[in-house]
Amino acid sequence: MSVDLIRIVSRDSPMALAQVERVRAELAVLRPRTRTEVVPVKTTGDKWMGDLSAVEGKGAFTKEVDAALLAGEADLAVHCVKDIPADRPLPAGTAFAAFLRRDDIRDALIHPGGLPLDELPAGTRIGTSSVRRAAQLAASHPHLLCVPMRGNANRRLEKLAAGEADALLLAASGLERIGRPDVITEILSPEVMCPPIGAGVLALQCREGDSDLIDAVSGLGDPAAHRETTAERMFLHVLQGHCNSPIAGYAQVERNGDMSLRAKVFTPDGKTVLNAHEWAGPLDPATLGTSVAVALLRQGARELIDGIAH
Repeated sequence: MSVDLIRIVSRDSPMALAQVERVRAELAVLRPRTRTEVVPVKTTGDKWMGDLSAVEGKGAFTKEVDAALLAGEADLAVHCVKDIPADRPLPAGTAFAAFLRRDDIRDALIHPGGLPLDELPAGTRIGTSSVRRAAQLAASHPHLLCVPMRGNANRRLEKLAAGEADALLLAASGLERIGRPDVITEILSPEVMCPPIGAGVLALQCREGDSDLIDAVSGLGDPAAHRETTAERMFLHVLQGHCNSPIAGYAQVERNGDMSLRAKVFTPDGKTVLNAHEWAGPLDPATLGTSVAVALLRQGARELIDGIAH
């Protein structure tokens, strides 16, 4: 049976809608006869500008999207994997249909004066609400100041222009998606700023029993992105990290198919950093994720995560 129309639900931010356009474009090539429609929703996370932990943390960006899917108002959801909580299963009745080819996983520094991170003077205010970024900056650049900043990338660029911060840290892939790579001063290597779990990966989510749809879109999936994301999400699941835990990490499939997972857990002040890096060898991705999580738990990650209020 062919699928004639796919209704795609997404957050209504410019970046989320740009991500949907990528999916529509790739679907148009894969299945030229299938029509697509966009169903935009406003999520709690987009409406609420305070601390995310006050509105269920990361789920704040996915709850309304999941609801539209389960209610049958849409057939396919497009999510950034980094926004999908991994400390609990996907909402009952939904499943991942595909993980798209991975974009840049790195963070970008935006400084209107064009200074790279290492040349920013003491007291420079970096706009970010990411505990992952703040902990790493506290560890590597303690003379810089993090100021809380929420909102989509366009909104944050406006706040920077209005003087609410002196510089910003944003995902390089996000700036690419909204067509603003021109504002990037410096792209930070994963060694300098370890990315969040699921960085740069778009996930397609659908209703579990919707096999025709899964067949229709599974061709968009990228095998390396699937392996990397599976390892990373299992790692986060075993750690039971919450949205206030500074946890970072990324899996990487080499050209020869070998995969490794590098991960870190921090205290918010950056004074304690736990590190693990393992190669999969014959292990499947989920086992690699579990193994790296266990390596960090052996170093005291559980106490560290549980000691952070959320």
